[in-house]
Amino acid sequence: MEGFLVALVVSFGVIFVAELGDKSQLMALTFATRYKPVPVLIGITVATAVVHLASVAIGYGLGAALPTEWISLVAGLAFLGFGAWTLRGDTLTEEERRKAEKTSKSAIVAVSVAFFLAELGDKTMLATITLATQYGWFGTWLGSTLGMVAADALAILAGRMLGRRLPDKTIRYGAAILFAICGLWLVLEAVRQLT
Repeated sequence: MEGFLVALVVSFGVIFVAELGDKSQLMALTFATRYKPVPVLIGITVATAVVHLASVAIGYGLGAALPTEWISLVAGLAFLGFGAWTLRGDTLTEEERRKAEKTSKSAIVAVSVAFFLAELGDKTMLATITLATQYGWFGTWLGSTLGMVAADALAILAGRMLGRRLPDKTIRYGAAILFAICGLWLVLEAVRQLT
């Protein structure tokens, strides 16, 4: 039990700190201005749990890494697309608006996919792989997942507070800019790794 607790605490602390100011925390803030907080948090949790489980498997079982530079490049281009899509804006009919308020499935899927792509090859994934080579897989997985979700929950809270005080146009432009920043960040990381 002692090894599990050490892995849990160390992984939580390392990933929580690594996530502060990270691009995925900016994404959490952005999504929180557009969707209700619970679906955003569920989407983040699902994506994080899957990516960190894969990270732990790589670090603990294989000791190898994914070709992160190509994954980062594809994810970066996708985020640039998300930014353009956000800038274009969407309009809802009254019926669609009522459906959106009732269901949160599409928000969970959108957030899960975006976070899954963003986390592949990210520093938190690489940190989790590294931690898993030194600690038990379950404690590392649970601690790293909880650490990231906790850090992103702070961003969701900030995003909700901003969303109540800012006009829709400002939020749309801000979200588009944040997606573009995340996309460029991923593309530049990929190019740096490929050269």
